[in-house]
Amino acid sequence: MRPTIDSLKLPMTTRFCLRTLAVLALALTMSACSLFGHKRDNIDTMPVDALYNNAHTSLENADYSAAIKAYQRLIARFPSGDYNEQSQLEMAYAQYKDSQSDDAYSTVNRFIKTYPANRHVDYAYYLRGLINFDRTTGFMDRVSRDKKAQSRRDQAYNLQAFDDFAELSRRFPNSAYAADARQRMIYLRNVLAQYEINVAEFYLFNRVYIGAADRAQYVIEHYQQAPQTGDALAILTRSYLALGQDKQADQVRKVLALNYPEHPYLKDAKWPHEVSIWRKMVPFARHH
Repeated sequence: MRPTIDSLKLPMTTRFCLRTLAVLALALTMSACSLFGHKRDNIDTMPVDALYNNAHTSLENADYSAAIKAYQRLIARFPSGDYNEQSQLEMAYAQYKDSQSDDAYSTVNRFIKTYPANRHVDYAYYLRGLINFDRTTGFMDRVSRDKKAQSRRDQAYNLQAFDDFAELSRRFPNSAYAADARQRMIYLRNVLAQYEINVAEFYLFNRVYIGAADRAQYVIEHYQQAPQTGDALAILTRSYLALGQDKQADQVRKVLALNYPEHPYLKDAKWPHEVSIWRKMVPFARHH
């Protein structure tokens, strides 16, 4: 006998279970679509305030890559307005923290040129200085006591950082960042002065006395308050003596004695006829 339609029907319990599984599968599918759709919404359809909050939260959580991506999308989708300006500045900071120095410098420079009247533009100048400061003056340099090792490196970024901090101090002397900028300028001044002393010593070792005198004179003229000024005066005195300009050497030595009476060079009373212990210890005082 052929089965009837009724005999083909599944039991009620089985039909209920299958229906439940179908609903569950549909729910899971919709949930997955919702998740992927939400991710696309973050990129393409979030309103500007929500997108900014998303980027800013990533920045606060030190997820700099995600922050940069969100800021870039906000700037592209909303090319004007307060959120755009703030996003550019915060993106520059995120790039700086993510060690994207070139991108950070480009972003902050563009911000300064585009929004010179922004109420946070003083911070932009400060950040620009920090970007250059950390290119050649990283954490290990700051904790190291070997200042000469630091000063042997290329000083281009240090010079630019010094100028950046100087511009901040000049334009915004009452800025909350001005005091720190000035302290960093002092540090950079000393590193730059030591670099010139290193070069002057090199010239002195190789009997390039005019070159040594020029470098020493540069320190005296441009870094008067640096600790290396005394060494510069000693090198200049030594160079003048080697060049046979005894009168100039005597004048510079008097300036050295007046301003740095305890400088080791002044203990060398028999110079240039004998080699003292100090000349053996201090490179630029060697007898040539």
